[in-house]
Amino acid sequence: MDGRDKSMGREEYNKALRALQVELCALQDWVKKTGLRVVVVFEGRDAAGKGGIIKVITERVSPRVFRVVALPAPSDRDKSQLYMQRYLRHFPAAGEIVIFDRSWYNRAGVEYVMGFCTKAQHQHFLKVCPEFEMYVVDDGILLIKFWLEVSDEQQKQRFEARITDPLRHWKLSPTDLYSRSKWFEYSRARDIMFAATDTKFAPWYIVPSDDKRRARLNCINHLLSAIPYPKLKRKKVKLPKRSTKGAYDDQATLKGRRFVELKY
Repeated sequence: MDGRDKSMGREEYNKALRALQVELCALQDWVKKTGLRVVVVFEGRDAAGKGGIIKVITERVSPRVFRVVALPAPSDRDKSQLYMQRYLRHFPAAGEIVIFDRSWYNRAGVEYVMGFCTKAQHQHFLKVCPEFEMYVVDDGILLIKFWLEVSDEQQKQRFEARITDPLRHWKLSPTDLYSRSKWFEYSRARDIMFAATDTKFAPWYIVPSDDKRRARLNCINHLLSAIPYPKLKRKKVKLPKRSTKGAYDDQATLKGRRFVELKY
């Protein structure tokens, strides 16, 4: 799908990832200094790799700046509110980047395909969503939307791996498994969503994700390019010497305390 015949090697990937993560730290400094507000939306088919991309984006930065929102299924109270209400309460304040691991676009995808919303609710969402996003952008929030596109064969392999690997069982849900049989329904829902919500002020960017490593690097690179930032000069830091005032054998006082078993 991504035009590459060979997967990227680990050494090459790690080197490129480190360089990009250094840039994410520089971006973090700029966002904090300027009070920028950013919303990043990750959508895509099940097993497309959203969680992996979000993990490498956030693993070297502060969770107080890069905040991940992954909401559970709506409660009865949530369902009685305005549809966008439960998402708006998680939007960024100054100096924050909020990453939505799935978002209000649930209504255009899983809710529509699985029958969790009515056709009228789906149509209303497609009408209101661009207006909502224009309001967000007009208020000064930078909105970046990614769609991860995985091929039929790769999705099949990833689901099979989750079935056989006990470390991945938690990634499987009845909805995930059922989505496998709904491939073309999800394709049509995606196309309808793009037609209604791929706007100039809040465009969709598609990330081919059969090669997870390349997908992660390409996605971070695009995110960095979408937010112009200069590298701020950091003050030189000198580690202070430890004071010996009031010195005592602070390790001896731990004798007789409870320690974890040194099993490894």
